[in-house]
Amino acid sequence: MANELPYASTEDRIATAQALIREEIAKHPRDLVLTNSFQAEDMVVLHIARQLVPDLPVVFLDTGYHFAEIYEYRDRLAREWKLNLINVLPEITVAEQESQFGILNQTDAGRCCGIRKVKPLFGALESYALWFTGLRREQAKSRASLREVDNFTLPSGKTIRKISPLTEWTAKDVWAYAGRHEIPLIDLYDKGYTSIGCEPCTSLPTDPNDPRSGRWGGQKQECGIHLQP
Repeated sequence: MANELPYASTEDRIATAQALIREEIAKHPRDLVLTNSFQAEDMVVLHIARQLVPDLPVVFLDTGYHFAEIYEYRDRLAREWKLNLINVLPEITVAEQESQFGILNQTDAGRCCGIRKVKPLFGALESYALWFTGLRREQAKSRASLREVDNFTLPSGKTIRKISPLTEWTAKDVWAYAGRHEIPLIDLYDKGYTSIGCEPCTSLPTDPNDPRSGRWGGQKQECGIHLQP
């Protein structure tokens, strides 16, 4: 649908995203899930989807390395919005990981992401058939070919339907929607962060034209959860 609106306005993009979410929920009313890092895009998708499915499962990857502000914001919104929040944990704690492997986020960030994000999420997704995300093409070069609707195959071989309704949205669209609907956003944005992951691997952006340039010291763009295994 996005390709039909190459010069779409914010209003067009909002209407298109709302329609896509409605259509997908109508086709697949069971086994739905939204992965939510509690960044602005995910909150927008959640705001739209929960109007149709109030108890939509919301999966948060609790790596143990998040900013204190993320945990506070997550808990506050879960309480105020009465979210069906599912905190997905890695198999080992931060202390156990650091005892066995050292500080992986400094020596092997890819392995750290694999242990604390990729493996736990792919395991959690086994229970679902329809997966909503807040991904946008504008976020990173690695997302330039992102599609609104995609079939995602998990390591087990199971395929789930992955929906990214904000694919064509700009940052302006996201902030416009959040402001219009009075969605409170995490105050880390006010401090200049444009993409927020685990605290040790997140800094202020180094490139004003690349929202994710503050992730992993610029060494990579993705943690792996949105890369086809």
